[in-house]
Amino acid sequence: MSFKKFCIALMCVSLIPGAFSCKKQAGETIKIGAIFSVTGPASFLGAPEAKTAEMMVEEINDKGGIDGKMLKLIVKDSAGDPAKAISFAKQLIEEDKVFAIIGPSTSGETMKIKAICEEGKTILVSCAAAEVIVNPVAKYVFKSPQKDSDAVQSIYNVMKKKGIKSIGIVSSNDGYGTAGKDQLEKLAKKNGIQILISEVYDKKATDLTGVLTKLKAKNVQAVINWSIVPAQSIIAKNMKQLNMDVPLFQSHGFGNIKYVKEAGEAAEGIIFPCGRLLIAEDLPENHPQKAVLMKYKKNYESEYGEDASTFGGHAYDSLMILVEGIKRGGADKEKARGAIENMKGFAGTGGIFNFSPADHNGLDINAFEMLTVKGGKFVKYEDK
Repeated sequence: MSFKKFCIALMCVSLIPGAFSCKKQAGETIKIGAIFSVTGPASFLGAPEAKTAEMMVEEINDKGGIDGKMLKLIVKDSAGDPAKAISFAKQLIEEDKVFAIIGPSTSGETMKIKAICEEGKTILVSCAAAEVIVNPVAKYVFKSPQKDSDAVQSIYNVMKKKGIKSIGIVSSNDGYGTAGKDQLEKLAKKNGIQILISEVYDKKATDLTGVLTKLKAKNVQAVINWSIVPAQSIIAKNMKQLNMDVPLFQSHGFGNIKYVKEAGEAAEGIIFPCGRLLIAEDLPENHPQKAVLMKYKKNYESEYGEDASTFGGHAYDSLMILVEGIKRGGADKEKARGAIENMKGFAGTGGIFNFSPADHNGLDINAFEMLTVKGGKFVKYEDK
């Protein structure tokens, strides 16, 4: 392991602000802060994000940096705790004087530091999905994952084709779950979907039989679960135990094969919207994302010996969008921010980004593919 990797690894696991730092031996550096849930209940998100950021910064620096300026990555492990995210954001801005911040991993954390970054005039490119992160638009705040509303619409489009009209919703009691629940309820009526029951569960729950029993009693035609916590696997297993023979739809937060492995046979048939990273090999050679997806997937899996996930992809997009902004605007926060805001046709793992002053996410519904689980693997969903 290189000294640089060793330093970054230490920072990733450190919960003590400023405990370790990697010092560049010579030349000018651009400091980038990163707040990820490397440990804790959201580690399925944060661990691949931190690894991705480390890998990409090393690659960029090995090629000479950005216009000769090296990147210095300062990673903080929030463990998914909004209070820690707040503390780290303040430290990164006020003490470390970072150029920008990527992350946090979760929507709840991002919403807690959004105002801090705005007040500190520090670019934030979040790896979290909730639409409220960029709606309403804040000058310095962007996000890389696709929109909740587009994910919901993608699910409802499949339901309409399948003739599903009466559903039950379960969601976690965190920022991501709350934002998704709001969009599901907001868009149901115009899609001819009736929500018979909507239940919220504790994100730390280890058994959801009680919640699902309520849905079963309502004779729902399908279940939608909206969460990014391990409960995604628990929901599937508990439905199988209760013999709930109805389709299970999940959010785009399901895009990690670890959830499938945790659920085992119960994961078979789950339907969810997601970016194309999970089916990169199946894309036509001329697809505008194919080269980016295959390169990232190959490099990540070779470097770390584990499957690439959409969450690591969000970190790739957040970092590379920032890097592209610096390339276009220079090492000037205002110019780089403006370059990101006006960036068009940028191919990332989550889609083709087209930002604007009114859109700090830059993706539309076309960024999604509907996927399902077949034989323990992710495959493209085909309407039947």
